[in-house]
Formats: sequence, structure tokens, C-alpha cells
Amino acid sequence: MTLNRRSFLIRTGTVGAAAAVAPALALSSEANAATWKKRLTGADLDTNGRWQVAGTDLGIPYVLENGSIGYLFGDTFNTPWPEGPPLPNDWRSPVMLRSAVHPGATGGVVFDSAARVAGNGRAPELMHNGHNGIGIDGLWEVTVIPNDGISFPETGRQLISYMSIENWNSAGPAGPHWRSRYAGLAYSDNGNDFVRTPLKWWNNAGNTDPFQMWTMQRDGDWVYVFSVRAGRQDGPMMLRRVRWDRLFYPESYEGWGWNGSNWGWGRPCTPILTGRFGEPSVRRLTDGTWVMSYLNCANGCIVTRTATGPDQVWSGEKVQVTSWQEPGLYGGFVHPWSSRQPNDLHLMVSKWTRTPDGRSTAYHMSQFAGSI
Repeated sequence: MTLNRRSFLIRTGTVGAAAAVAPALALSSEANAATWKKRLTGADLDTNGRWQVAGTDLGIPYVLENGSIGYLFGDTFNTPWPEGPPLPNDWRSPVMLRSAVHPGATGGVVFDSAARVAGNGRAPELMHNGHNGIGIDGLWEVTVIPNDGISFPETGRQLISYMSIENWNSAGPAGPHWRSRYAGLAYSDNGNDFVRTPLKWWNNAGNTDPFQMWTMQRDGDWVYVFSVRAGRQDGPMMLRRVRWDRLFYPESYEGWGWNGSNWGWGRPCTPILTGRFGEPSVRRLTDGTWVMSYLNCANGCIVTRTATGPDQVWSGEKVQVTSWQEPGLYGGFVHPWSSRQPNDLHLMVSKWTRTPDGRSTAYHMSQFAGSI
């Protein structure tokens, strides 16, 4: 099995302003704002000994319906990296580990359980995955990659946004990018088994649909959905909202748009930012501050922005983690228990480093602590 993964597809780009788009200010001069705290997955850690979770993609934290935190991993293996050895190496995706430990604790995040496992044992994938074959809907599917998760204490339901991956290296004018076939939603009513719904937000022939990689945050009755193209391409970031109990009704999604004189809801989406974005992550902190993080593919850094609301102007980028600190990084996800206090912005950072001939040297997730 060969996985042409995303981490090496970082190419030159810009994060800049466009007409009626929130301006992208100059990067903060304060580099290395976040510091490494600990590595959270790997073949040498108890994630492998307890659940056979060694090499991992992503590690997206979200609040579960019981108040603890679930961490969503994409392509996961019981070896340190995707190509083994040995092979086969128990390829799974998505996989979830869980923790009730605050990331600001002295020892950092400590996982206490895995979804679909009673105690210790192999952590299976959460939903159907085609694994380089015919998927659940009869279409070719390389793998299923989670975008984000959200839960609803009112009903005990959890939702996962995901991408069905068609291939990892579609050709294009700016070079190869991975191609998603569509974005979808899966749900669980028991916190373990997720069912993929028939809902599909299809990609287009040019691989430029801006609604493929989602991050979701609830605020009151509304869930705000920020999204970008698959493949870390140049393009727009879009914002939509939908009532929390209407997520399964595509006609209920409202776009945030500019009509030439002002912004408003219920319009076709207008880009709120433009650039070459990695996987976005947006969380609302307890004091009401909204924080966004993503890989800026122009400079290879994990950056953050802040705003007073999802539909307000976002600040300029602040560099949190650089490729000099963490070579091969590609995902930086905001922990929902972060705060505005110094060194209490907790980022889950994924990396994949390889030698020039393609042999992996690291494929895991670490915890960083910074400030907004």
C-alpha cells in the first residue's frame, strides 16, 4: 500500500486580501510563540501498547456529549509510519482516542480510552472506509479523513464532518493536490459507532469546491461552518451557519456574503479570507473569543487569528509553530479548553517527515502551548 500523503504538498502561496475580504495583515514578528509540550502518539507510547495506535494523522480535539474530549485521527497504523514495516500494518481511519485531562495540566494530555473499545484493545475505525476500493456508496474511495467533530448534549448525538478521498495526487495548474470526491457527515448516538449519512457536498471537476474541509463550532442555536478546498490549494475560506438541529438539511445552511455594500447572512458565500490553507480549526473560547488556526502553506507555519465573533473581522496571522521547530508539520488544531491566558492556547500539531527517497522518519501528533 502506498499513501501519497498531504504533508509534502506544501508549496509557495499567499494569504492575502481580496475585494470585500477580511484583510490579511502582516505576520507577527513574534515567531515560535508556542512551545512543544509533549508527543501524544507513537509506536513507543501507550497509545500503541493499549490501543494499537502508533503512527497517526491529524488529532482533532472536540468536546464530546459527556463533556470530555475526543481526538480524531485520520490514517492510523500500528507501526510508526504508513509504509511499515511490517506490512500489513492495520490501516484504519478515522480513529478516536479520548481524554478528560485538561491540556494545561502539568503532564499535558493523557488519553484514557478509545472509541469502540472497552478498556484496552485494538481501536477500530469509527465508520466505513473503502480503503483503496469501492466505498459504501459504490464509488472508488482511497480513504476517509475526518475534518472535525461536534456534539449535542440535548440529544447525546455526535457528528463528524469527513472527506471521502478520491486520490492523493491530482494534477493541477499549481502542482499536485489531493482530491476529495465529496464532504459528508456521519453521526453517532452511542459515542462509538458512526453512520455515514447520504448527505454529500460534492467536489467539482476542477477540484476547487470551497466546501470540502470543514471546521465546526456551535454558539447558541447556531453551528458555524468554516471551509476551504481540499488539497491545500490557493483559494477562499467560506463561512456558513445552520441551526444545530438542522445540520442534516442542506437547504437550511445560510451563507455569509458581501452584496457590494455590506455583509449579511442568507446570501451566496463571499470569501472571508483567501490564501493557501491547510486544514482549518476554529474554536470559541469560554470568554467569547474566537480562535482560528491553520497551516499557512506559503511559509510552512501554523498560524492563528482571533475575532470577537464568527462573522466579524479576523485579526492578522500570528505565527505559533514553525517548520524549524517541528519539521514536516501540517495540522494545528485548537483545543476547545484553551483560554486567553498566557501559554494556555493548546494546539494539537501533526507532522510527517520523510527522507529524500520517501522513507518516513516521523508520523505522529504533539501538543504545543502558546498564547493568542
